[in-house]
Amino acid sequence: MTLMTKFMGAAATLALTAGAALAEPALIFDLGGKFDKSFNEAAFNGAQRWVDETGGSFREIELQSEAQREQALRRFAEAGSNPIITMGFGMADPLATVAPDYPDIKFVAVDVTWLDVPNIRQIGFAEHEGSYLVGMMAGMASKSNTVGFIGGMDIPLIRHFGCGYAQGVKAVNPDATVVANMTGTTPAAWNDPVKGSELTKAQISQGADVVYSAAGGTGVGVLQTAADEGILSIGVDSNQNYLHPGKVLTSMLKRVDVAVYDALKAGENVETGVFTLGLAEEGVGVAMDDNNASLVSNEMKTAVEEARAKIISGELEVVAYYANDSCPALDF
Repeated sequence: MTLMTKFMGAAATLALTAGAALAEPALIFDLGGKFDKSFNEAAFNGAQRWVDETGGSFREIELQSEAQREQALRRFAEAGSNPIITMGFGMADPLATVAPDYPDIKFVAVDVTWLDVPNIRQIGFAEHEGSYLVGMMAGMASKSNTVGFIGGMDIPLIRHFGCGYAQGVKAVNPDATVVANMTGTTPAAWNDPVKGSELTKAQISQGADVVYSAAGGTGVGVLQTAADEGILSIGVDSNQNYLHPGKVLTSMLKRVDVAVYDALKAGENVETGVFTLGLAEEGVGVAMDDNNASLVSNEMKTAVEEARAKIISGELEVVAYYANDSCPALDF
């Protein structure tokens, strides 16, 4: 059975001390909680798959504040957890500080790719490639020729999603308008369903009839409001089609679950370095299932498969926001 250790303050110290002899791997969820139905939950699903297959166990923490990041890393490291898997770009600075102090421990950083530290496995995703495909679907599904994008915290990573999405929309519907909003500029933007709902209504008032959310837990409010107001939504990270069957056009899959599962499976022998997972590596994709079958036309499926093949072969290049901190198809 998985050892679920949620800790804060003194309770954290006690929990880690009690389990120190076990030397289990550890998983640090980002702000928003492991059941955010998106990024963190994908990580949890990958870890749970490993538990189910191996009977192993892992320690965990759901961060409640920025201050806990370095504290959690050090406590797990002192307890001998190996590897220690971290979620989100916000762990970059704490990892750069802590990992060198524990050279015999392997760290895994999901959504971090720029650190020069030898004992970290850094995993990034080609989110713009998957977002391009769902953008194509949005452009084809829209009847108003206006679609929306709602991001979480306004950072380059989320603009990367939006940029790929807008390019996909424009590829199939050059005259379409893409309305974009970010939820906020602090980590609270990842877990604000009310704000997500408000932004969705605002975009609907501007004519949007398909809205793509890349906002973690905030997206729950986006998808709910879209369903209530009779427009289509697009989920992210996890397959969110099931949340509102027949009303979620698709979900852009970011296979965080696979990244976490593979790291746990490799254990202390996990390979370090920088890895980017895109369409070719099946690190991103588009969710097709019974919940959205009635919404996806054969024309959409064909267009998506053709674009996917062209992106993998290099015939089609989706411009990355990171390339020049701007987007050719969307003015943020």
